[in-house]
Amino acid sequence: MGSCFSTIKVSGSNSINTPPAATTNAAVNGQRKESNKPAPITTKNQDGSNHNQQKTQHKKDSKQIKPKRQGGIIPCGKKTDFGYDKDFDKRYTIGKLLGHGQFGYTYVGVDKFNGDRVAVKKIDKNKMVLPIAVEDVKREVKILQALAGHENVVQFHNAFEDDSYVYIVMELCEGGELLDRILSKKDSRYSEKDAAVVVRQMLKVAAECHLHGLVHRDMKPENFLFKSPKLDSPLKATDFGLSDFIRPGKKFLDIVGSAYYVAPEVLKRKSGAESDVWSIGVITYILLCGRRPFWDKTEDGIFKEVLRNKPDFHRKPWPTISNSAKDFVRKLLVKDPRARLTAAQALSHPWVREGGDASDIPLDISVLCNMRQFVKYSRLKQFALRALASTIGAEELADLRDQFDAIDEDKSGAISLEEMRQALAKDLPWKLKESRVLEILQAHTGLKGSIDPLLEEADIDKDGKISLSEFRKLLRNASMSSSRNVTSPRGHRNPRKM
Repeated sequence: MGSCFSTIKVSGSNSINTPPAATTNAAVNGQRKESNKPAPITTKNQDGSNHNQQKTQHKKDSKQIKPKRQGGIIPCGKKTDFGYDKDFDKRYTIGKLLGHGQFGYTYVGVDKFNGDRVAVKKIDKNKMVLPIAVEDVKREVKILQALAGHENVVQFHNAFEDDSYVYIVMELCEGGELLDRILSKKDSRYSEKDAAVVVRQMLKVAAECHLHGLVHRDMKPENFLFKSPKLDSPLKATDFGLSDFIRPGKKFLDIVGSAYYVAPEVLKRKSGAESDVWSIGVITYILLCGRRPFWDKTEDGIFKEVLRNKPDFHRKPWPTISNSAKDFVRKLLVKDPRARLTAAQALSHPWVREGGDASDIPLDISVLCNMRQFVKYSRLKQFALRALASTIGAEELADLRDQFDAIDEDKSGAISLEEMRQALAKDLPWKLKESRVLEILQAHTGLKGSIDPLLEEADIDKDGKISLSEFRKLLRNASMSSSRNVTSPRGHRNPRKM
C-alpha cells in the first residue's frame, strides 16, 4: 500500500541571477542561500526511493541542535502558529502506520464524516528546531495548494496543527509504483504505447509545475504512484520534497536531484525548469530499453557521463524501437537546456501525444528483463542504506558521538572499512551473517566482490576513513528512506539528494 504523500522542501527561493559558476554559492547540506562563496560538492546517493528525503544540515546547524538538548532552547516549531485549522481530532482518526522519517510519521487516516481513507503526515513540532524547518512545512503546503486539482498530482485535502504536531492530510494512493506496475503485467505485454501513456502523464505534471513557476527538481519513477490497482488508474506525482519556486530569468545554483536523472545544467549550477524535462527523458529511455542512459559505478562517474557522453541508441533493443520514439528521447536529452524541448512542446510530439504514433506492438522481452534488474538493484541499494542506518537509533541521529565511538574500536577517530563491516554484522536486529553483509554492501555499490566503494562513497574528503561528520551525513541520508511505496514525513529537506 502506498500513500500519495508529498513532502516539501522550503527555505525560500534559491533562484538568483547567474554569476560565473566559480563565484556561486548554494547551500549544499542545509539552507539555500544567495551568496558569492563557492559551494562544496559533497553528494550522497539516495537513488531508488519514492520516500521523502530529510534535510541534511550544515555542520553549523548540527552544532545548533546540541544546545537545544542541553540548554532547553525552545524549537522554532513550538513557537510557531502556522495558521492551520486546529480541529484535526474532530475530523480524522489515525490508523495504520505507513512509514516514518526523522521528523514525523505517515499514517492511513479516516475522515470521520464520510469514511474516506486518506494519508496523514504527522510532523513533530519539537523536531523543527531551526526556522528553515518551519519554512519547509509551510512551503510544502503552499506547493500542494498550487497544484491542487491536477489529475496527475496527489490531492491535498487540508493542513492542521495542535500544540505538538502539524498534520498534512492528502490523497492515499494504493496502486503501487510505476515500474512495479509494468513488471507485474500478467501477460508481460508491454509496448511503446504503454510507455508513452506514462510519459505523457509525467510531462503534464512538469508542465503544470512550470506554469506555476515551480520546478519539481526530482523527476524519477519512484516519485510516482498509481492511485489504485485498476488498469486505468491515473499516475500521481507524490513527492515534491526538492521542489521550489523560481522567478523568471533566474537560475538555481545548488545541486539537487537523484544521480541517474540529474541534468547537465544542474551539475553546472545553472538550472531551471528545463532540468525536469531532461529527467523525463532519462525515464523514457529506461522505459523503452530497461537500462539507464548514463551509468558508472560511482556517482562522480555518472556525473561525467551526463556531462560528456551521449545515450546509446545502437545496443539491443534500440534497433527495434521506432524512429519516432528515438527522436522524442533525443530531443529531451539535449545537453543544452536552451535547445531542449519544453514540457509543453514535448506534449505535442507525435510519439507521446494522445492518438500519436507510439507503436502498440510488444517490445522485445529483453526490455522487461533489463527493467527487472534495474528495479532489483535500486531496491537492494535502498536496503543497504537502511541496513546501515538501522545500526543507529533514530532518536540518536542528532548526536552520534557515542555510536561513532562504539564502531571506532581502535579509537583512531575514524571508522575503517573493517570496523564498518563488523558493526553491520553484529548490530543489526536480524543478526546478519558475514556473507549476508557482503551481499548488502555489494548491493549498495553494484560491484561484485568489492565493498570498498561503500567506504569511498561515505568518505567525502577521500582520506580512506569515515570521520564523525561523514558518518553523521551518511546515517542521516540513509535514514531518509522508509518502506517501499510510502512517502515518509520529515521536517527538513535534503537539498543534495544524490
